[in-house]
Amino acid sequence: MNAPPLETLSESAYQAIRERILRGGFPFGAGLSRRKLAKMLGTSQLTVSVALRRLESDGLVETKARAGTRVRVPGPEDVRDSYILREALESQAARLFVENATLEQKRELRRMAEHTDVLFNRCVGGDTDAEFLYEVHSYHLQLHTRIAEYGGSRALMRAFEKNQVLIFNWLFDVAVHHQRRPPRSHRDLIEVLCGADPEAADRAMRKHIRYGLEEIVGAIAARTNGRWRRGSIAAAPGTVMASDAPEPVSR
Repeated sequence: MNAPPLETLSESAYQAIRERILRGGFPFGAGLSRRKLAKMLGTSQLTVSVALRRLESDGLVETKARAGTRVRVPGPEDVRDSYILREALESQAARLFVENATLEQKRELRRMAEHTDVLFNRCVGGDTDAEFLYEVHSYHLQLHTRIAEYGGSRALMRAFEKNQVLIFNWLFDVAVHHQRRPPRSHRDLIEVLCGADPEAADRAMRKHIRYGLEEIVGAIAARTNGRWRRGSIAAAPGTVMASDAPEPVSR
């Protein structure tokens, strides 16, 4: 039997490492050893290297000569820049949703918004199990992706995917151990988007995105630093780090 091609193997490695980052298993600043990742994933260091290059292109990891590769550590301006880009894209998506979404799509978004608020409110109530938090963030990403999708612009969807704005929002939320939001945050947003006023939808989305931004910037700044060493940042609550968690290695 022929071995799977490198492209297939590297895709599997990419998805596995990316998921571990999104789950908080590899927090900001965590070193990523090619050797230990290859052992953990049962693959080759070459496969892992290809996956890490792709993650670096996504902006999720960073590499430094003689220091190695780690989960990228964002500074305050990185966080703000990500939110500026997200606001620009999602406010336009909100306008297009008002203009183009069907009644069935609006009903679907109302149901999703209600479920999203239920999930977020459970987090506020103390449900911080790592598996549950992953479900919350996954569903939240789906909700915001649907808004853009039902706006009907393929170019806007490509911009979402290329710039990873919703993925970065996920990471920032994981880093601050889940942001508290008003109990009807997503239902109130979607009610405005299901109306007939694109300007109102634009304003509602901008307000939704900006909520708690300075809290997130401050929390991430307090939990991160520029040191390239293992253990400078703790994993998210409820996350069990692998016993062979990667350490920085020279390239």
